[in-house]
Amino acid sequence: MATPLSDPSLSPLKTVAVVGLGTMGTGIAEVLARAGREVVGIDISDAQAAKAVATLETATARAVERGRLTEQERADVLARIHTSTDLRTAADADLVIEVAPESYEIKHQIFRELDGIVRPETILATGTNALSVTRLAADSARPERVLGLHFFNPAPAMKLVEVVSSVLTAPAAVTAVTNLALDLGKEPVAVGDRPGFVADGLLFGYLNQAAAMYEAKYASREDIDAAMRLGCGLPMGPLALLDLIGVDTARTVLEAMYAESHDRLHAPAPILKQLSEAGLTGRKSGRGFYTYEAPGSAAVVRDALTPLESSEKAAGREVRSVGVAGSGTMASGIAEVFAKAGYEVVLAARSEEKAQTAKARIGKSLSRSVDKGRMTAEAAAQTLDRITAAGSYEAFADVDLAVEAVAEDLEIKQQLFQTLDKVCKPGAVLATTTSSLPVVACARATSRPQDVIGMHFFNPAPAMKLVEVVRTVLTAEDVHATVREVCGRIKKHAVDCGDRAGFIVNALLFPYLNNAIKMVQEHYASLDDIDAAMKLGGGYPMGPFELLDVVGLDVSLAIEKVLHREFRDPGLAPAPLLEHLVAAGCLGRKTGRGFREYARR
Repeated sequence: MATPLSDPSLSPLKTVAVVGLGTMGTGIAEVLARAGREVVGIDISDAQAAKAVATLETATARAVERGRLTEQERADVLARIHTSTDLRTAADADLVIEVAPESYEIKHQIFRELDGIVRPETILATGTNALSVTRLAADSARPERVLGLHFFNPAPAMKLVEVVSSVLTAPAAVTAVTNLALDLGKEPVAVGDRPGFVADGLLFGYLNQAAAMYEAKYASREDIDAAMRLGCGLPMGPLALLDLIGVDTARTVLEAMYAESHDRLHAPAPILKQLSEAGLTGRKSGRGFYTYEAPGSAAVVRDALTPLESSEKAAGREVRSVGVAGSGTMASGIAEVFAKAGYEVVLAARSEEKAQTAKARIGKSLSRSVDKGRMTAEAAAQTLDRITAAGSYEAFADVDLAVEAVAEDLEIKQQLFQTLDKVCKPGAVLATTTSSLPVVACARATSRPQDVIGMHFFNPAPAMKLVEVVRTVLTAEDVHATVREVCGRIKKHAVDCGDRAGFIVNALLFPYLNNAIKMVQEHYASLDDIDAAMKLGGGYPMGPFELLDVVGLDVSLAIEKVLHREFRDPGLAPAPLLEHLVAAGCLGRKTGRGFREYARR
């Protein structure tokens, strides 16, 4: 005779107990109640249970104000939620979701007690993202009914739910909670049991590297966060996100990930331990990487590490005219940015024809802006008039700032800098837009390395707000100040970083992309599930495989190799699957096939 769990007509999960009424547990209770489920909220603390009820009342009142609920619907939602401090009130639940602190001891105790309370067919779910679901299941009297159900914070807003099976989990239990997740309006992704699962497995390695980058004083916390928001379109910078998640929580997750992977990229950065043990756990304590107005507040306040206002910094050199070297998309985009800001621009290439083609590309871009109502036809014409196309770098004789945007090849760039050294006037600032090559190698090709700096624009330059300003050990202070001032005039957000591989953005972005490839290579999750997890669980504008195919797999591999060569970390070695695809000529959208296939244009 079939057990209720193996019966394909398993009844829907109508009554759900949520054990642990912190931020996550309270959010899950709200989601369940709004979807018509009867909810029993259980916490060992009367005060915490009362706080959860107050939070739910506030959240549902806000939903009424915004027209998302009627007053009657709000009353019905609140009537479906009952709180208790007694685990025995879970006796009639069809599903119990445990969201207690990340401790095996605490979670084991809850599951052992539940074994003696709930019905034999009740499904037990853990909300862990760091601990082994298999280990928790093995300690239960009914391991086939135990699985992971990982919601993301804030639970009412975030669409992703990871449904985590152990080797012991019955398929019918997975089906039941997957159907529940769909009924809740969520996007369930089925994953196996390993620390971090998909989304956090990729996210926490990236957060850890950002913490290590800050700890090494490579860049300020503000610049690291701004770089990832503006350079990658992320909703939050990594250090602000660590403060939101909780520095102590992040450390726990990373410890679990490192215990399994032994990958140095998962070994918690020492600063996470220092902050945790000092009680500086982020927003919840009022201080972490940043200082907040009060514990629990999202409002950042100035502290001893807050950068000085720009008015307090050194003055730079005067820049009235700019030379842009190159004829590709990046060069024309940068020239357009400077001309729009009122600079006289010389756009020079290896031939007059190439330079004119690049200028024509700018003309088309400006026409599109006029068509979209972003600028007038007169302003577009004036902008284009400020650009002079030239077939020789001799035309840079009078520019105050020369920006190269030629091929990402060190030898080509060094030859160009030798030329700029000869044709540009004394005192002119010479900038490279390299994204991965050493700026100092370009500087050493000149007789004036103090005048050379990196200005890494992002593609497309007219739209992307970020510029990474890269100082070498030889760059003069007033040259740095000049470029910062110029970035302000062209309405770009400048972040400072040192001259090492990847700067800020690529050094944090590409190991994350590489780790996503490893997940597919190891058959842990599919391309679609990983992309969905990062978009829905992390708020990323594109999933890692969408992004890889847009960037180009050959470009991505080249950057991975540069990072691996510079930092000598085994965890940064390019995933073999990436190397195989590049060797096969599958380079992404530009060839019609990368990780996915695309219709040829």
